[in-house]
Amino acid sequence: MRKLLVITAAAAILLVGSMAAKADPATSSGSALSHAAKNFSPVKEAACGGYGRWCGPGYVRACGPYRCWCRPCW
Repeated sequence: MRKLLVITAAAAILLVGSMAAKADPATSSGSALSHAAKNFSPVKEAACGGYGRWCGPGYVRACGPYRCWCRPCW
């Protein structure tokens, strides 16, 4: 009985090991996903212009026919 348990455990370890050896990341295949993964940056720009001459962070200067104002940047 003990021999059967050891053989079954060894077979299970070999089976799991063979499946793990076949795992290949999608970024190494040269697909469009790998190109996107190389150009991805988790940093998002918080303010479009920073501190400008007239407007603070998150705003840009917009001018109409009679006046100028600071509008939120999108």
